[in-house]
Amino acid sequence: MESLINGVISQVSKVVLGKPNEVKLSVACLLAKGHLLLEDLPGMGKTTLAQVLAKVFGLSFQRTQFTSDMLPSDVTGISIFDQEQKAFVLHKGPIFSQLLLADEINRASPKTQSALLEAMEEHQVSIDGTTYELASPFFVIATQNPLFHAGTNPLPESQLDRFMMRLSLGFPDVEAEKQILLGKELKQKIENVETVLTHQQLIDIQQAVSKVTVSDAVLEYIIALCQVSRNDEFSGNPLSPRAGKALLKSAQAWAFIHQRDYITPTDVQAVFASVCEHRLDAGVMELNSESSVASQVLSKVDVLAPITQ
Repeated sequence: MESLINGVISQVSKVVLGKPNEVKLSVACLLAKGHLLLEDLPGMGKTTLAQVLAKVFGLSFQRTQFTSDMLPSDVTGISIFDQEQKAFVLHKGPIFSQLLLADEINRASPKTQSALLEAMEEHQVSIDGTTYELASPFFVIATQNPLFHAGTNPLPESQLDRFMMRLSLGFPDVEAEKQILLGKELKQKIENVETVLTHQQLIDIQQAVSKVTVSDAVLEYIIALCQVSRNDEFSGNPLSPRAGKALLKSAQAWAFIHQRDYITPTDVQAVFASVCEHRLDAGVMELNSESSVASQVLSKVDVLAPITQ
């Protein structure tokens, strides 16, 4: 299984150049059965990363461009009366795919954004009083522009909490940008990417990730990080038990990618900012800043210290 994951990362890295850590985090998020939020300036490769992940994982893919006039039914689908059948027939929306790219999600109205809530949490949607199961596996990769851009609506905390990770790709380094400028057309690059996993192999790997061993010491470390965020003197939002669970699952996936069947505190630290920053502070991303809220939380917990009530 480890060789398959190496193959996934290698294929994605052929298109998303100079971002090995971001690629690994994206893969870890999907292996942990989470949803991914990509926030960055336009033209930084957010949509490209989503397209490549869908192809490498062998998932059915739909892309929806969110706009201010979009309705919830444009995402979920709608029942239309069929004259021949004398009955209402469901016309499925793009959410009925294994990987949904919600492009520029923060340009849609809060009502349309909320259409994803049930799907992301329950893997089902309700249309005209009928509940429909979604494909399995089901992933949402959403992109959004920074909040200071015109025409954006900030995602509420309840929506942000549905995303296991929030990532920013950032600008490429000089060598990577040279390859981007002189390389093949993007469409051709994506077409040349190979599908590495079958549907069953992905499910098997996800099951293996969930069985990565978690010691009591590491579990207490995760709880201690969550408790720090709940102190009265802490300025950010507190981390919920759901956030702690997302942190645990992400650390398991990170350990699996690095060919270990157990979690270390380093695994928790590696994924902490991506998993928790958007829960601690819903504002502009500062994942690489020493003054970020996530960094403040990490600095306040001694890895070796026992948890206290």
